[in-house]
Amino acid sequence: MQTTVTDEQIRDLAATARPYSLAVLRWGPERTMDGAAATELEHQRRMASLRADGVIAILCPVASDTLAGVAIMTVPAEEAEQIMAEDPCVRAGMMRCEVYSCHGFPGDALPA
Repeated sequence: MQTTVTDEQIRDLAATARPYSLAVLRWGPERTMDGAAATELEHQRRMASLRADGVIAILCPVASDTLAGVAIMTVPAEEAEQIMAEDPCVRAGMMRCEVYSCHGFPGDALPA
C-alpha cells in the first residue's frame, strides 16, 4: 500500500456511497443436468440483457467449480432477488443465488 489516504478523503468518499445489490451465484446440484448447455446459454443471454438495460452494473462470471459468478445490480435487494429467482439456471436448480444489500461508489469501474 503506497497511497496515503486522509481521514477527510475517507469521509468524502463515504459521502458518495450509493445503495446497490450484490448477487452471488453458486453452482447447484443440477449443474450437469440434461440440457444444461442450452439453459446456461439462456442464462447468459438474460444476464447480458440485464447488463445492457443497466440493471446489472458489473457482471463477473467466475471460473470455479463452486462459484458461478457475481453481479452488482442497480436495484434494491428485494427486486434483485425477484429478478434472479426468474433466471433460467436458478429455476432449473443449476445455480443458487444469494442477494446482499451493499454500497458502492458511482464511477468505479473495472480497468480496460
